Amino acid sequence: MTAPHEQTPFRQTRFRIGGMDCASCAAKIDTAVRRLDGVADVSVSVTGASMTVSHGGSLNDDKVLQQVARLGYGIVKAEAGTDGRASPAAKAHDHADHDDEGHDHRRHDHGGQQVAKEAAGSSHLHGDAEPGQAWWRSRRAVLTQACAAALVAAFGIGHLFPVAERWVFLAALLVGLVPIARRALMAALAGTPFSIETLMTIAAAGAVVIGATEEAAAVVVLFLIGELLEGVAAGRARASIQGLADLVPKTALVERPNGTIEVPADLLVVGDVIVVRPGDRIPADGEIVEGSSDIDEAPVTGESTPKRKGIAEAVFAGTISSDGVLKVRVSAAAADNTIARVVRLVEEAQESKAPTERFIDRFSRYYTPGVLAVGALVALLPPLVAGGDWNEWIYKGLAILLIGCPCALVISTPAAIAAGLATGARRGLLMKGGAVLEGFRRITAVAFDKTGTLTAGKPVVTDIVAYGGDERTVLALAAGLEQGSSHPLATAILDRAKADKAPVPPALVAKAIPGKGVEGSVGGVAVFLGSGQAASERVVMTEAQRLAIDSLNGQGKTVSVLVADGVVAGLIAMRDEPRPDAAAGIIALKAEGIRAVMLTGDNRRTAQAIAALLGIEARAELLPQDKQRIVGELQREGLKVAKVGDGINDAPALAAADIGIAMGGGTDVALETADAAILHGRVTDVARMVRLSRAVMANISQNITVALGLKAVFLVTTIAGITGLWPAILADTGATVLVTANAMRLLRWRG
Repeated sequence: MTAPHEQTPFRQTRFRIGGMDCASCAAKIDTAVRRLDGVADVSVSVTGASMTVSHGGSLNDDKVLQQVARLGYGIVKAEAGTDGRASPAAKAHDHADHDDEGHDHRRHDHGGQQVAKEAAGSSHLHGDAEPGQAWWRSRRAVLTQACAAALVAAFGIGHLFPVAERWVFLAALLVGLVPIARRALMAALAGTPFSIETLMTIAAAGAVVIGATEEAAAVVVLFLIGELLEGVAAGRARASIQGLADLVPKTALVERPNGTIEVPADLLVVGDVIVVRPGDRIPADGEIVEGSSDIDEAPVTGESTPKRKGIAEAVFAGTISSDGVLKVRVSAAAADNTIARVVRLVEEAQESKAPTERFIDRFSRYYTPGVLAVGALVALLPPLVAGGDWNEWIYKGLAILLIGCPCALVISTPAAIAAGLATGARRGLLMKGGAVLEGFRRITAVAFDKTGTLTAGKPVVTDIVAYGGDERTVLALAAGLEQGSSHPLATAILDRAKADKAPVPPALVAKAIPGKGVEGSVGGVAVFLGSGQAASERVVMTEAQRLAIDSLNGQGKTVSVLVADGVVAGLIAMRDEPRPDAAAGIIALKAEGIRAVMLTGDNRRTAQAIAALLGIEARAELLPQDKQRIVGELQREGLKVAKVGDGINDAPALAAADIGIAMGGGTDVALETADAAILHGRVTDVARMVRLSRAVMANISQNITVALGLKAVFLVTTIAGITGLWPAILADTGATVLVTANAMRLLRWRG
């Protein structure tokens, strides 16, 4: 029989969570929320400081708020769009200046949110700073400072009044231990009995029992310092994406019938015309309708050289107009601009765990109880079996509990994955989750589409051959005839005339001849522009002219013949040329030991010509199902295949590949149809994705080695009696800091 909540369609609710700084925090929250009736699934992102809950309509949001608040975390329901999840704009804003603890929950209509804030109370170990505050003014920092001050005071008072030493150290211990113990209790009640706080509480309480109160107080302070450092490191990871969201200016100058007015950038709508002054950041994605300027795209794309852009060219939110005044027609609202979608996709990707991360999660579920069992055996067996000293071996058992804290281990993988996803996003390399990021390192073959992927996707004039005149005259006559046409070949001719500053005389009685070309009168000259076959029907062509056409066709170029006053005046050859970095991209893949192949529906001659330029094998004249079939053949050869395409025509092959990569300049297709997207259309970025994946996985291996290696060393030295409680907690804190710092190195990755 189906449960009532299973009969109700599930919906998703997104929450912002304050103070969640490690994978253990996320695991406790995940476990607690899953225990609520009506919850179907929970996805928690440490780096995104968010949680998405899939649930039936019977679940009250207040129950989720209260359940998480009891664990000691700040929580607030995210502002939702029409689809029930936080809008990109809201999330971008939230990253920039929202903090759960500093937020006035009462301004929302969710009564449970104020309850959530109050429930956290002073026991909130993981409190973040108020908006605009430095980290050292956060609740967690205040608690750490208070505990440290109490320990210093206890040392002073104990020195002056030895009789009170034990009691003052006990008081100093309780300042920090009570919040820790409360969190341990709440986590146990919520389904996580073997938490880091549990190990800490048992170790500190046991130390008091055997008379090591002074050490126990010092250990609590060191634990809180480690937690504080962990939070600072987590904040750095979040700041990487927060910085991306902050690139978009908060206001925009909008043209109105009565002049230009300043409005919040969030209120811009598609079709608005905005004015961008020299030095200003562009507040929205759009198309230039007036003016030209060098556009500095380094903040978004990492490109060091500004690009000159003019009328009809696209610009991205967050880029900078260096030297010109621009008028830009908005093409995407704030919620849908490139940066907002990147932020959303990275957050979602961080909620998707890599296989290695899932393994570490499963391992940690057994690891912590195992540590408790080992600690108990070390404390009990030697005194019971060999007559050892009870205090000595209980002390060693407690030290093992501290050594065994799994902080460093559980953060080793997600910290590196989050840093890798964030640094990739800042460079236009979008990967939808840790599994995709990890999968790139195994890629051994890449199948490319041609048009729009290896090539720019539009023809350009490559050759002009003049007969009886000069090339400039040939270009001028052809451009005059093509004025007003939107055909790709006509656009290529007009663009070349503009680039060469060739005159474009007016055309009279110009008309298209279906399947043949276009004719008219340009500057008093009767002109025809069309295919070689159509031209040969009008005039007699010489053998040299026919050979020239055949030669250009053999290079995969489309040739238009210009006939002026009944004589062949010239040839104009056009081709969809390779992207400037296409050849370098293929070379980079081969350097990584990866096979590259081009799959195209274009004719064999054109495909072979492009392939020869790039040094890539080509399969031509393919239908979508043929591309899918070839991807399958490569996989059956034992290759791990990535397919790169535009996300539409190549959909079957993208789906069949081990990893589908959409190539595009920030379009919906490029961002949302494949496993990964190359935002800025660089072929070299495919190899960079592979290198990033390998760097992340190497980083994870280093982290796990450090985490487990330090524990193994201190386990031996503790049992041997060389180290005790202080070095034990220092080993755990040190390993956590080292692992986190190592993962953060990925934020500086350049590829």
